[in-house]
Amino acid sequence: MSPRHLTRRRLHWCTVVVLVIFTLFGARLFQIQGIDASAYAAMSVQAGTATRIDPAPRGAILDRNGQNLATSVDGVTITADPSMTAPHAPQIARILREELGDSIDYFDTIDKLRTPKSRFVYLVRDLPKWTADKAIDAIDKAELTGVFTEKGTLRSYPGGRLAANLLGYVNGAGKGVAGLEQQYDKILTGKDGSSTYEVSPTGQRIPMADSTVTKMVPGKDVKTTIDRDLQWFSDQRLVKAVRDSSSDWGLAITMDVKTCQIVQMSQAPTFDADTRTGMTDSNTVSRAVQTVYEPGSVMKTVTMAALADQGKVTADTPIVVPSKMVIDKYPIGDYWEHGTLKLTAAGVIALSSNLGTIVAARQMSNETMYDYFRKFGFGQESGVKLPGESKGILSHGKDWTKANHATISFGQGISVTAMQMMRAVGAIANAGKMCEPAVVASTRDADGEETPVGSAASHRVVSKDAAATVTRMMEAVTAEDGTAPAAAIKGYRVAGKTGTAWRVDPATGRYIRGQNTVSFMGFAPADNPRFLTYIVLDKPYSNAGGGSTAAPVFHDIMSMALERFGVAPSGSKSPKVEQTWE
Repeated sequence: MSPRHLTRRRLHWCTVVVLVIFTLFGARLFQIQGIDASAYAAMSVQAGTATRIDPAPRGAILDRNGQNLATSVDGVTITADPSMTAPHAPQIARILREELGDSIDYFDTIDKLRTPKSRFVYLVRDLPKWTADKAIDAIDKAELTGVFTEKGTLRSYPGGRLAANLLGYVNGAGKGVAGLEQQYDKILTGKDGSSTYEVSPTGQRIPMADSTVTKMVPGKDVKTTIDRDLQWFSDQRLVKAVRDSSSDWGLAITMDVKTCQIVQMSQAPTFDADTRTGMTDSNTVSRAVQTVYEPGSVMKTVTMAALADQGKVTADTPIVVPSKMVIDKYPIGDYWEHGTLKLTAAGVIALSSNLGTIVAARQMSNETMYDYFRKFGFGQESGVKLPGESKGILSHGKDWTKANHATISFGQGISVTAMQMMRAVGAIANAGKMCEPAVVASTRDADGEETPVGSAASHRVVSKDAAATVTRMMEAVTAEDGTAPAAAIKGYRVAGKTGTAWRVDPATGRYIRGQNTVSFMGFAPADNPRFLTYIVLDKPYSNAGGGSTAAPVFHDIMSMALERFGVAPSGSKSPKVEQTWE
């Protein structure tokens, strides 16, 4: 075969091969552009776009003057692309462990960095920015690739333990799980934004390319009724009282009696919401609304208010107090030994006589007394709007025995929360009108517009005269011959009442001899009440009493509140109230 003929055959076959190749390419191009155009277009967009989440900061929780009690600060989440990090996973994990310490697990991180068929994993969430930057710088310095960061927010509590049980805290996902953080979670939580944009094959954003942006909406701020300085002082004073009295726990609450706004709510022991230390079940519970206990003699003020409202007692009403009683085979006495006494109703309160209260309360039937206790809010929530609130325990009057009637009149056989007691005695301080305690005043959006949080209107529980009568009795408590002269404040008229109650063993439901819950409730100025403060100390040393142990704490916190809010001293001295009669 001639050379020319061979060349012609080769040229022919080459042409055939080229035509076949072009035919295949043409068929594939037709499939892509004609048949599967939309699917491939979507794949192209997906491969060439990136989405960045713009996290919405959680709203702040503020005190009544706008100071931060809880706020959000810049945080960083570290992520990785396992397709890039798998070959160097041990080295990257070692650097992160060295820089972040216990925030990261070495072996778990290696597994994440080697995740098969994945382009994205979270390594560690919610780090302070400076900590994350230090770790990323160390990885960059080692010339390792595939580790990235995402912007986020962290919850910060500048006061640490300050009002921790009221504020609550958030979980790892940033959701409120206790206190105000839980109650107002929907308001505090904003709406994350996002931006989707086109990127080059190397992951760089393409300038002027199409992008889609969803605007981020920050969470709203919650402005509380708490005064930060008074709260701090009260926290410290209560911690000292619990320590000095060897109590299991203590509470201190102060309320503006005109508005029912809580200006201070302390608990000890507590926890540090910022460092997450001390977070045990007993420390994180909000005892003001969740813990129930028998209040003891503070309840005598409610019993006397009910009697005064019916016109059955005045401060000077004579009462013959026996040396002891046996009711339904139960012996009942006073905390001191005595014979038959001739006390006025004011004397019964001033000396805190159980027996005198029983004698006076016998003027009410079971149904009448029960109805008044319900009117004062016992056996129902206080309306303070905090999670997990207990209704306490008040059995129905129709089921009371004579012993029940007697002991409930002086605060045993009934279980309450501290917030219920605040609301009830607050009605006496507020001339017979009761309102729901409030811990939040308003919410505020990102533009600074405030929306007041509505509160229920006050309603009358007892007459103005009845409230004034009991106030007069309570002023005798803080007199020199009363049970709590330590609660007196120079220049101010102070009305108050001590409380000492046997503790109940939760396991058996029986009283524990020698273990008490002691308390003091008082308001000032008694002639024009502004603040009500309640101190509770649970299981202090055996001979502790409300007048000797709780009253001094009341004195210090109430004095601070009066000074802090510029309340003028009383214009007169407390009237002399006769405690005995002949």
